[in-house]
Amino acid sequence: MPVSRRVAELMKGSSWIRRMFEEGARLKAAHGAENVFDFSLGNPVLEPPPEVVEAFRAALDEPAAGTHRYMPNAGYPKVREAVAEFLTRDYGVPFAADRLLMCTGAGGGLNVVLKSILDPGDEVLVVSPWFPEYQFYVDNHGGRMVAVPAGPGFLPDPAALEAAAGPRTAAVLLNTPNNPTGVVYGQETLDAVGEALRRASARTGRVIHLVSDEPYRRILFDGRRPASVFRAYGPTILVTSHSKDLAIPGERIGVVAIGPDCPDGAALAGAFTFANRVLGFVNAPALQQRAVARLQGLTVDPRIYERKRDLLCGALQAAGYEVVRPGGAFYLFPRAPGGDDLAFVNRLLRERILVVPGSGFGAPGHFRVAYCVEDREIEGAIPGFARCLRDPGA
Repeated sequence: MPVSRRVAELMKGSSWIRRMFEEGARLKAAHGAENVFDFSLGNPVLEPPPEVVEAFRAALDEPAAGTHRYMPNAGYPKVREAVAEFLTRDYGVPFAADRLLMCTGAGGGLNVVLKSILDPGDEVLVVSPWFPEYQFYVDNHGGRMVAVPAGPGFLPDPAALEAAAGPRTAAVLLNTPNNPTGVVYGQETLDAVGEALRRASARTGRVIHLVSDEPYRRILFDGRRPASVFRAYGPTILVTSHSKDLAIPGERIGVVAIGPDCPDGAALAGAFTFANRVLGFVNAPALQQRAVARLQGLTVDPRIYERKRDLLCGALQAAGYEVVRPGGAFYLFPRAPGGDDLAFVNRLLRERILVVPGSGFGAPGHFRVAYCVEDREIEGAIPGFARCLRDPGA
């Protein structure tokens, strides 16, 4: 067999998100794109702000020689300085450029971190529901993912995280604003998680790192302000990207940032730089680095996504769906009528509505709706959503 047994095994459980996206492509080819309502993939419909295009053009037009050559594996020093200055303002704690790594998107950054901190058999705790790729990222580096159910409102349960931590626990991986629920973790929640991890670290005798995956940080609704995970817990590592806040997911540019109170920060920075190289990323793309250095603090208008949330969430709630109103990102995670998410997702397919079953996120009985689509797609799907609720078995 040309494919390794391990990869073949993992492929059987590969992402429901991509499966539904591919089903959407088939339906669009058969029925026309205008007759299919595809909420499967978190692919931002918004175009990047004009400043993004200008920054990329300026970076491309730089007259200095050597702008397309290799640079230090951690990234251009001046780019990391610009990012460190912004993160210091944004999180309210001091960041140093030599504790930052420019990475190939948040997915690349998470793999760099996990490669650096996991020994074979080490555990990473995640809050369920979780982003499906986490299980593959952890497995990539010999670790074992342990799902810990969320508490009410899909918020992390600090007591459950503390109880789940054991001698092999290397990290807790959080994601806020959350994919798939859109729930935002406030400062009080993060502080409680930090307290729980301090107790767990003391009990287990090892530092448990908090890895915070935050690509949706700047897409917040209802006047919310972002919390600071670094104020909640010292051994924290941030992984983020500009895929969502600048609407450039295809450009694959992000950052890994080590908190100022993280033990052995210099050793971690060295390990991250090494891992970035040996995993084959080598360095984050040169052009993207130079462009985003000019764009720190810029974001798409989150009010556009907030309006889409209000349109879809309001319609689903009016129809009778049970859904936690999201505070950020661009996802809804309603309860599946009847409790069988796979059956209900198939029922929606008959209305040419594509969503992702909650089973793919470790939360059977729900389904995810990515509403980062055109308004006409939301409006066109609303009658079908209502019909499926009235007659889920039709």
